[in-house]
Amino acid sequence: MTKLLWRFVLIIVAALAIVWLADRPGSIVIQWLGREIHLSVLVAIIATAIVFMAGHFVLRLLRMIFRSPQAFRGRLRERKTRKAYEALSRGIIAAGAGDAQAAARHASLAGETLGQEPLVKLLGAQAAQLRGDREEVRRVFETMAQTPDTEVLGLRGLFTHARDAADWPAARKHAEAAHRKNNRLPWANMAVLQSLLAQKDFEAAANNVAQQGKLGIMAREEAVKKQAALLCAAAMHSEAADKPKALALAQAALALDQRLVPAALVTARVQVANANERRAFKALAACWAAQPHRDLARLAARLQEDGAEKQFERVRDLVAKDPDSLEGRFALAEAAIFAGRHEAAHEVLRPLLLEAPQAGICGLMASVEDMSGDKSKSREWLAQALSAPRDPLWVSDSVAVPVWSVLSPVTGEIAPSEWKVPFQQPTQAQLQFNGAVAPAQLQLKPTPAQSATPRLPDDPGIEQSS
Repeated sequence: MTKLLWRFVLIIVAALAIVWLADRPGSIVIQWLGREIHLSVLVAIIATAIVFMAGHFVLRLLRMIFRSPQAFRGRLRERKTRKAYEALSRGIIAAGAGDAQAAARHASLAGETLGQEPLVKLLGAQAAQLRGDREEVRRVFETMAQTPDTEVLGLRGLFTHARDAADWPAARKHAEAAHRKNNRLPWANMAVLQSLLAQKDFEAAANNVAQQGKLGIMAREEAVKKQAALLCAAAMHSEAADKPKALALAQAALALDQRLVPAALVTARVQVANANERRAFKALAACWAAQPHRDLARLAARLQEDGAEKQFERVRDLVAKDPDSLEGRFALAEAAIFAGRHEAAHEVLRPLLLEAPQAGICGLMASVEDMSGDKSKSREWLAQALSAPRDPLWVSDSVAVPVWSVLSPVTGEIAPSEWKVPFQQPTQAQLQFNGAVAPAQLQLKPTPAQSATPRLPDDPGIEQSS
């Protein structure tokens, strides 16, 4: 609409100009080659405009004639490029469909025109992968890694190639190079993390996890939990050689997760080595409030070599805030037995005996009865411990481990151990609910014929009911 308005305005202006010139007649005399030409001003202007228009048309015609070979070559090049991109598109589709021959053919056609196009190189690598030509795959990705625009893509291809070939040093090298190029790449971060875990460099792994949490690669809550566990593992590995560093790492882990029992144990042991028993007990008590654990009580009892009675009092002070928990009663009963207080131990354990007690509780009761002089009851508790529910253990990835570990024994991934029962044994109520019958409840109900003619049972282990 705007263009039409402008054209309309220009036509009006031209018409007004012509009218203005017609109202003001004049003449122009041209003397050339002995001739004299008389023209009115209006005719002269119109003639001049026609000459300019004709000259412009002739110039455009000549330019088109002279540029026609170049334009023709450009059209041919455009057509060839279009066909190359069509071949590239078909090749990508063929690679996705798993047609190695078609993908290689289209990659070759596209490469003739688009030799430096990153997608052509990627298609060539995919075609080589489909053919199983690993050497060609490596060569293509190495070429891509040398170009700034495709460097990261080439490094990832080289990483995948090395990982599939189980060449872990090369895989780590390519992942670290990609991580230096772009630290926001999830795959590079995870690959570097796996490398650090394999080297047992838990402190660097903790920094890597923290960075992933900040960048949003890993959920922040998960990153904090894993970072704390890795710092705890680093503290445990440094405790023997560098106690100050172990203390700093353990305290950093507890600042992130107060429930980390191993970190509290490391903190307390180092504080005891520094003759700071008060700080050691404070660290154990803070962790006990968040996660009661019998190892915390055992270490609290041994903070000072001042006799069994004093040790019992320290354990009692430790569990005072949560005395009714399973771990609290277990720890207090254990300390009472060590102090020779078998009656106090029996009183502490009494609430845990109402239902099926765990094997460790049965073992403590056996010690209590043995101290009280009742050997028969002690043997009964020991026998009951054989079939009692299992005690909690450190469990990682559904596998019981002897000590706390940050890594899964199955996959090697970060899977901090949890203090729990490895598996639950079915109770009597669960057996009945599932339709099972306990062996003690098995009874044979005789049919009327059996009642009329009693006979011995086929299985002598089952008595015939009357």
